[in-house]
Amino acid sequence: MSRGPDAGTLLERALLRHAAVGQIDLSIVSAGWTRWASATFVGARHDLLLTASPSPALDNWIADLPEADFTLRRHLVAELTVESRTRVDDRVDVRIGVLTVEDR
Repeated sequence: MSRGPDAGTLLERALLRHAAVGQIDLSIVSAGWTRWASATFVGARHDLLLTASPSPALDNWIADLPEADFTLRRHLVAELTVESRTRVDDRVDVRIGVLTVEDR
């Protein structure tokens, strides 16, 4: 019996939906995660590299990203940080770090 997509897949889908609402054509170049746990929570640390065409809408989206609300089934986004932002020719590469925790 399948439990459905994992937190990484759910996070990627949520980021793409969120960008689409802002009319940003976002691509996920790479995504990875490692298990994470504290004394009271279990989850994962995600590292994603995103790319999009430069625009004022993208600048605003990136600035607002750490405060954005994402709905992930059985998981919560506990923290999201923009690690780096680099302009390369006609695109902007954005590396983000996200901590998700299981919500049971």
